Amino acid sequence: MDKAIRDKYTAVIGLEVHAQLLTKTKIYNSDSAEYGSLPNTNISVITLGHPGTLPKLNKRVVEYAIKMGLACNCDISRVQIFDRKNYFYPDLPKGYQLTQDRTPICMKGFVRVSPRNGEPRDIHLNRIHIEEDAGKSIHLDGEKDTLVDFNRAGVPLIEIVTEPDIRTSDEAYSFLTEVRRLVRYLDICDGNMEEGSLRCDANISIMPKGSKTFGKKVEVKNMNSIRNVQRAIDHEIERQILAVENGEEIFSETRTFDANTGTTSGMRTKEELNDYRYFPDPDLSPLHVTKEWLKSIEESMPSLPQELFEKYVKEFNLPEYDAQVLTDMKEIALYFEDLCSKTTNYKAASNWVMGPVKSYLNDQNLQIEELPVTTGRLAELIQLVDDNKVSFSVASQKIFSEMIKQKGSMSALETAELLNLVQDSDSDAISVLVDEVVAEFPDKVAAYKKGNKGLLGMFMGEVMKRSNGKVNPKVANELLRTKLS
Repeated sequence: MDKAIRDKYTAVIGLEVHAQLLTKTKIYNSDSAEYGSLPNTNISVITLGHPGTLPKLNKRVVEYAIKMGLACNCDISRVQIFDRKNYFYPDLPKGYQLTQDRTPICMKGFVRVSPRNGEPRDIHLNRIHIEEDAGKSIHLDGEKDTLVDFNRAGVPLIEIVTEPDIRTSDEAYSFLTEVRRLVRYLDICDGNMEEGSLRCDANISIMPKGSKTFGKKVEVKNMNSIRNVQRAIDHEIERQILAVENGEEIFSETRTFDANTGTTSGMRTKEELNDYRYFPDPDLSPLHVTKEWLKSIEESMPSLPQELFEKYVKEFNLPEYDAQVLTDMKEIALYFEDLCSKTTNYKAASNWVMGPVKSYLNDQNLQIEELPVTTGRLAELIQLVDDNKVSFSVASQKIFSEMIKQKGSMSALETAELLNLVQDSDSDAISVLVDEVVAEFPDKVAAYKKGNKGLLGMFMGEVMKRSNGKVNPKVANELLRTKLS
């Protein structure tokens, strides 16, 4: 699309994110909420909505929802009711969905995002509410029938609804990435979009630049990755702009995204809220969140990414890049936190985790919990380098590999001694090697004295080679400089 045409319009985007909660059982009964079970095995008369059955609220669902609300700076509703949202789908056995319409458990709040091409900003939330999932319709290629699996019916969800604050697909990408990171830090959802445990619908409209009146919004569904959400938004913005430029009317509708073509297509006209005929569920009592209960949930909150980021930058004096990488995944952050309780060389700890540790995990396709080297052993290795007993290159390339092979059974010093890699800091012994190297390369010495100072690295390489990497490079460097000058 021509940039001049694109710049005439502002996109207005709001997201609705469903996170499937990591409870063992469903929201209103004791049926298993396990993913991947055989079809229609995690069901009961309550899941199937048989007449006369009564729901009972899962307390853990409420606690998980409140945790997410606290993480998103929300106000927590102290009294809530549950509502029936009425609509027909073949995989909705009761003919309605139990949700929260007028009294969402979390209100307002915001999520701070850092888009790649913009300044950090807050994306404001409208609400976070609790609801139950529907079942799953399965359409097999070549088959005329639709199969229905009710295992997912009644699995607990929270829906995170933003205000129409988002203006670019990059901001939407950043928001979803941060939400996924938060639910994983809180241990309330695994954040796996491919399995459907984190799902996102995007409401997209355009308006002339400078206008205050939003256009008609289109809802896009069926996006199974954060990257596909970004692609769908970009396509839909362009589609709507081209339609308006051609004098066409934008209809409020629900569209589906095709990941193969990167395009959206119409599914149905958009339902209005009154089509759902919300009314309070008569079978569930109002939910009261006491001050004591709320306080106990607040006290159980873990450290969150933004909190750790600020700690690493302000207290540990790490670069923002390091802090961002270290807090990206909860498991990496926990390992780093534990490592920093055993060493005060925080920059070295950061370098090790972001370098040799992550490199090994990536090469072996492992999670950090599977790393054979404990934080205690790694702290010992950092101390060996700090004490000039081994160089970082030797520690990272040889000693760390041997410690992995030994599954951390030996200390860092024992491993270095086993490999005969403990550095020699004896000036007299190193001086002998320096004299040998200088004597062997008189032409290089002459070039160095004429100003080619880059040759120092060549001389250092020769000294290290003759010592099998065992001399203290700092001592050798000082002796070489003295000898050459």
